[in-house]
Amino acid sequence: MALSVDKIVDLAPAKDDSLPPESRLEMPVQDLRHWPPGGALPAGRSHPSIHVCRWFVFSATLALTGLGTYEIYQVISPADITWLQVIFAGLFAVTFAWISFACASAVLGFLCLRRQRYVLADKDKIGRTALLMPVYHEDPETVAEALGRMGRALAAEDAGKSFDIFVLSDSREAAHIRNEVQVFAKLREQLSDVIAVYYRRRADNHHKKAGNIADFVTRWGGTYEAMIVLDADSMMAGSTLVTLARALAADPKAGIIQSLPLLHNRWTLYARMQQFAGRVYGPIVANGLAAWHGRDGNYWGHNAIIRVKAFAEAAGLPELEGRKPFGGHVMSHDFVEAALMRRAGWAVYMLPGLGGSYEETPPNLIELAARDRRWSQGNLQHMKLLTVKGLHWVSRIHFLQGIMSYLASPLWLFLLMTGLVLSTVAKYTEPNYFPEGFSLFPAWPVFDPERALRLFTLTMAVLFVPKILGILAALLNPELRRGCGGAIGLFKSLLAESFLSALLSPIMMLIQSGFVLDVLLGRDSGWKAQKRTEEAPPFNELLYKHAWHIVTGVLVGVLAFLITTQTFLWLSPIVLGLALSAYVSWVTGLVSVGKRAWAWNIFRIPEEAQPVFGDQDTSPEGRLAAAE
Repeated sequence: MALSVDKIVDLAPAKDDSLPPESRLEMPVQDLRHWPPGGALPAGRSHPSIHVCRWFVFSATLALTGLGTYEIYQVISPADITWLQVIFAGLFAVTFAWISFACASAVLGFLCLRRQRYVLADKDKIGRTALLMPVYHEDPETVAEALGRMGRALAAEDAGKSFDIFVLSDSREAAHIRNEVQVFAKLREQLSDVIAVYYRRRADNHHKKAGNIADFVTRWGGTYEAMIVLDADSMMAGSTLVTLARALAADPKAGIIQSLPLLHNRWTLYARMQQFAGRVYGPIVANGLAAWHGRDGNYWGHNAIIRVKAFAEAAGLPELEGRKPFGGHVMSHDFVEAALMRRAGWAVYMLPGLGGSYEETPPNLIELAARDRRWSQGNLQHMKLLTVKGLHWVSRIHFLQGIMSYLASPLWLFLLMTGLVLSTVAKYTEPNYFPEGFSLFPAWPVFDPERALRLFTLTMAVLFVPKILGILAALLNPELRRGCGGAIGLFKSLLAESFLSALLSPIMMLIQSGFVLDVLLGRDSGWKAQKRTEEAPPFNELLYKHAWHIVTGVLVGVLAFLITTQTFLWLSPIVLGLALSAYVSWVTGLVSVGKRAWAWNIFRIPEEAQPVFGDQDTSPEGRLAAAE
């Protein structure tokens, strides 16, 4: 009798003889409601400068937010203060605080750019390390190629015997599983003289990626001192992998050491813009975060080394009470695992200047949205975790940052809507020239254009300071400057990135606002495999997907024009981005346009001239051929 597909899946896990002997570790589920008095345990001595850095970031954020809120209050307040103006000013304060915090971190990062130091143990003192590659319906050939490069790079560092590669599959489709088994068996054979390779597929993908990692820890964790967790699109240099292992060995209180994954290997215009921004602006912000996080940092779920026994001891995730999307398994598990390990006294920190750590970005706006839907649910789920007992206060800040990364969009949307209503009321409502109380003269409502211009200048400064500092740092770094096309290439890329970001931001505002609404209405995102090809969706499909963005843009434009011409001009970037959303999404998702930008010396990055591994073709012809 023929087996059904479901039965094939249930019987398909890899044979035990293809796996090493088990060395089990207990991984108890953590209690989120109870913790001994006193908060998080100490995680080793922090440098005194950490307190100065924290004071700088939070003081600068508070000062900028206060100044911006005062200016907006002066701009919008006539003689009488209405509840609508209070709401508008409150929304502005929250959203302005969000961008001010990023600005303050970037300034700190620029000041601390070259100051990070770390200690390394000798190579012969690093413990056994597992290189973990969790996969879920990923292209096995692409994953195997990346692992093959990393395995050979480790062998070149004379570290192949200290590392083992584990492919941890959660795939469910029978045909895909058979292909995985064949591809990774071939990889194991190819690397047999270089590094050990193991393939394991779970029959039950309980808790998804977090459960996949936990399954490895509980079955084989006793063999390994550390594990480096990858994503299916991760790529790490051999020297980076070894340096992470040496850093962990040198710091007995380190639980997680996070590298800074930079974006690479994509050719659509959208992806190239993201790669440039991550390469030039990203290190500035990351250095700022590392400076004030200290040893109370965060974990991004991949391209990081983790002490296995500490992870087993402290990071067992419970099932959250209630229905999905807020209940059930922890989706954005990385933040929570970092917070729980820090609670247990293990240090969590980042080495942003390490280099050699890479991942890929979604190739277009639609694929970004598909990934963001799941991430938004996971980050909003953290609202239930803000009151977990015993967390370090910085860990709670990490949760708030994740929550605000998605709540910021509906807050901006509410701010825009409130501003339009406020403008409409101001135009069509008779003002109160004689408010209550004695007054010799009428209280004329006056719009102060000088204050409005000052507020606009302040807002642009807060938004652009991280970008300007990133460009300045790149200009001062000869290797980075050359890799980005020289000074002219940097400035052309800055202008192009700023223009495209202005068009894309209102689209993302509506997309993420829709995600937040979905989550609040109780709609679960599910678990879908990511699409990692660069094929752009057809324009007709994009017209359908962006239809409500286009309608919203047209309606906002008409309403703004009916209020005043000035209001329309102020909102024109938002109106333009939304009205042209389908076209913008289509153009930025084309490889041909990305190639043209490269030819025009826009959005270049150094990794195209000096790739992670030396056997790649770095010529322009080779790079462009690889994009076909």
